Amino acid sequence: MQSCKPINSYNPYLGQKLPGITPELFAPSIVNTNDIEINTVFNSSFTELFFTRIIDGSFVIHHSELIDSNWTEPQPIQMYSDQDAKSVAIDPSITQDGNTMYFLGISPEDRSNNSKPDIYKSQKIEGKWQIASKVEYPISTEKYAESYPVVVADGSIYFTSDRPDSFGKRDIYRAQYLGDGKFDTPVNIGLEVNSEKNERSTYVSPDESYLITANTYTEEKGFAVSFKENNKWQTPIYFDLGEPLIKDWIYFCPYISPDGKFFFFSRRYSNPPESGWKGVTKGEVYWVNASGIFNLKRK
Repeated sequence: MQSCKPINSYNPYLGQKLPGITPELFAPSIVNTNDIEINTVFNSSFTELFFTRIIDGSFVIHHSELIDSNWTEPQPIQMYSDQDAKSVAIDPSITQDGNTMYFLGISPEDRSNNSKPDIYKSQKIEGKWQIASKVEYPISTEKYAESYPVVVADGSIYFTSDRPDSFGKRDIYRAQYLGDGKFDTPVNIGLEVNSEKNERSTYVSPDESYLITANTYTEEKGFAVSFKENNKWQTPIYFDLGEPLIKDWIYFCPYISPDGKFFFFSRRYSNPPESGWKGVTKGEVYWVNASGIFNLKRK
């Protein structure tokens, strides 16, 4: 049952003090706790917030809703019929009408078989998020991995995959939405952004005028932004987060708030560092003023 207990007076960001040009932990004790939390996103109307928390080995999407000018305490959303078995629901992206969520999913059955991730979707019906279903081919495939879905204004989806026409380990693809839950064949977005390296963890603006992805274009870690000019993606430009990156932490899950004012990102630490998700001991969500990112386009 969803709790309607209010956690803050209304403001679009759970009543939090707005950050400046230095990243700050987002919503301590509400989103960020002693558990592992990652990838915070909002719906376009700022009436619902989503993030993922690891609970007993499962990656579980949580949400908070704006009800009567107050945000509710975050609650988990059940995405699979078997809610007790270990599963993955992560990297949510919400359609502009707020009624469809796409996310990276590994069902309990697929996780027990060590299957690769796919793209899932859940519908919001009468105010409740429903059990999710796998998005059909040509988005999800049996042989290849699909991850980091981002839905844009016209319903089309960007995601990363290791398909045969990728230039590297994983590339960013775009699939045009055809209506009625169907998508056209995904298209690699090109060498300007994709390379022989591992493109991952990408955000695309609803109007598709820019994207933010993990920086694999210079020696710095962190993120880079690509602006679209004449309907063509430009080589991504590295941008400074406003503080030095911490060694051995992975920075990922870039996201810009619906009003374009704040940049959200996640970082995680594994012990030992090379152990990846199996050894993760800490996951945190940060936010920072986004003006510095957009200033790069004016240079």
